[in-house]
Amino acid sequence: MEQLLAYITWDVDPILLHFGNGGIRWYGLLWAVGIYLCYMVQVKLYTHEGCPKEWPDKIFIWMTLGVIIGARIGHCWFYEWHYTNDPIQLFAWNLHYRNPYIEHPFELLKIWEGGLSSHGGGIGLVVAAWGLNKVHFSKDKKFQTSLVWIFDRLSIGICVTATCIRLGNLMNSEIYGGPTDFPWGFVFVRDGQTVPCHPTQIYEMLYCITAFVVTWLMYWKGQCYKRRGLIFGVFLEIIFVTRFLLEFIKNDQEAFEANMTLNMGQLLSIPFIIWGIYLIIHACRQNSVS
Repeated sequence: MEQLLAYITWDVDPILLHFGNGGIRWYGLLWAVGIYLCYMVQVKLYTHEGCPKEWPDKIFIWMTLGVIIGARIGHCWFYEWHYTNDPIQLFAWNLHYRNPYIEHPFELLKIWEGGLSSHGGGIGLVVAAWGLNKVHFSKDKKFQTSLVWIFDRLSIGICVTATCIRLGNLMNSEIYGGPTDFPWGFVFVRDGQTVPCHPTQIYEMLYCITAFVVTWLMYWKGQCYKRRGLIFGVFLEIIFVTRFLLEFIKNDQEAFEANMTLNMGQLLSIPFIIWGIYLIIHACRQNSVS
């Protein structure tokens, strides 16, 4: 990377270590680092509250599976619809968009070929947290846990994981914005760009770091974890409102988004934004911290 006049030329190799026909990619490494750091945050929070010692390990296993499976399925379902001149006939309609993963479902397993969705990962986390609470946490009568109880704590660690993942996107020279005249514009050489573009990966890293600082202080300084849903609600608003706004300057991930008023990322953000507003209102209406 070198500074040239009023923009930055970004030509970083996405592979950290080369060996054979493959290697260790920055993206995969940063995913692993992010998940581990999230786990360490959970250990600290659960230890502080005197939770059973095995709970952080259980949440690590369930959440890792949930986020990876959800992110993969989410990408393949939400973003892999492609226009075709050979439409599929469904009842009286001719469908001009086809999804290769529906026709070849085993291709879902090829996660090493790329394709992970943050919204899909979020949905996967919700499903995994619900299952974890049902199978393990709710059996301990000392703690009145719930899906929201888990996410009041888990969301703090997710901020760290999300920061690492967006750094991985930057190392891959992917998911960036449109052209910009700002001096911090990046020319993503490896993706064939010749003009400076918004480094939206860095913008997203910044709001993830902001979300971490805010939720961390809410937990430790404000003891807001005692007001169920407040930390998680604030997390959802910081992450998904900013994600919704940033989509206006990001390039479309798939061609089918070109004529959409709101793209797929924005449409998928809306339910999380509504959920966050509900949680904040509900938490603030509680008569006392409990």
